[in-house]
Amino acid sequence: MSSTNDDATRASLAAFEVERPRLVGALVRMVRDVALAEDLAQDVLVLALEEWPRGGIPTNPGAWLTVAAKNRAIDALRRRRMVDGKHAALAAEAEAVVHVRDDDIDEASLGDDLLRLVLVACHPVLSMEARAALTLRLLGGLTTEEIARAFLVPEPTIAQRIVRAKRTLSESRVPFDVPTGAELEARVPSVLEVVYLIFNEGYTATRGAEWMRVELCADALRLGRVLAGLLPAHAEVHGLVALMELHASRARARVGPRGEPVLLLDQDRARWDWLLVRRGLAALQRAESLARPLGPYALQAAIAACHARARTAAETDWPRIVALYDALVEITGSPVVELNRAVAVAMAYGPEAGIELVDDLADEPALRAYHLLPAVRGDLLEKLGRADEARRAFTAAAALTTNERERELLIARAGAAGRPRS
Repeated sequence: MSSTNDDATRASLAAFEVERPRLVGALVRMVRDVALAEDLAQDVLVLALEEWPRGGIPTNPGAWLTVAAKNRAIDALRRRRMVDGKHAALAAEAEAVVHVRDDDIDEASLGDDLLRLVLVACHPVLSMEARAALTLRLLGGLTTEEIARAFLVPEPTIAQRIVRAKRTLSESRVPFDVPTGAELEARVPSVLEVVYLIFNEGYTATRGAEWMRVELCADALRLGRVLAGLLPAHAEVHGLVALMELHASRARARVGPRGEPVLLLDQDRARWDWLLVRRGLAALQRAESLARPLGPYALQAAIAACHARARTAAETDWPRIVALYDALVEITGSPVVELNRAVAVAMAYGPEAGIELVDDLADEPALRAYHLLPAVRGDLLEKLGRADEARRAFTAAAALTTNERERELLIARAGAAGRPRS
């Protein structure tokens, strides 16, 4: 294959990766079938892989993919109506679709399609777990393995949830419209959970050669802002937006010149996006004005705000962060939150206090394959001067992670354990 063809292939794959959630959202709106929308989106990718090497990379790849998706949807509607023998309905439906103009495909309509896609995937007919798994699959394009790691459950469990969720949506004839009122309110918690999981996958990629998947962070943040506009009186929506804004503000500082991870306390805070920090603090203020006590997302945002308000790592108010984690543990009961609290305790009161809490979590079933447990333990052991144990902990953490950049960092820390830092 020539270099030109290689470029076209890479361009089509990259464009599809970025546009996939929008394509699936638009296709769901048109064909009213989640499984069919996913199949049609894959057809669009195949078409791009065939056409772009021959005809060249389009000037606007996103628009090309969107038009191709629309045409695939029209063809699918025609086939479906013809099979059903409903030619009159076919004519009316196809006519309505054909007159959707390309210049109507703006950011607002794309946002509506994305929101519709989330809400369909989070319909009450599905279990909470199925809603989250299906939305991550549809919106983020994540594999079942990646979703399984996000939920800390076996991969076959996630695969079954996704298949069953699609079947349930189809068999239940779920409406593909954006709900309002009490029905929308009832869907909010699962929607927020899903949006946050998508953001987390972008913020620290589960697998691959990149530390971050910035496009997923952007999709999640955009969805969060859409939800905040739709539900202005819902404190936790603003809490989630605040949390994502504050975390996203660190994006430039989280990756070094060679793509390597840069941990929070080592980041150059001058590289943080202070516009996003201000937006995050404003969203947190809105959340705090709407509800007391704070919910889990607002509490996490308050923790992130402690870091954002500290101009240097040394100025961080760790005792306040511990208090916020105390409240968060009480609400969630999450072992991951308990692990994060242990880190904060170590920073506030010394590594001895932190390692005791971490060791108490060693037998927690949900953390047995969680690489950050031995990673945190290794960090605290190194601070305590127990270099050999620290090396073993970092090595164990490296074996558990599937992100190449994170593995490199952990292996390097294992090799450097006990050596004086420059």
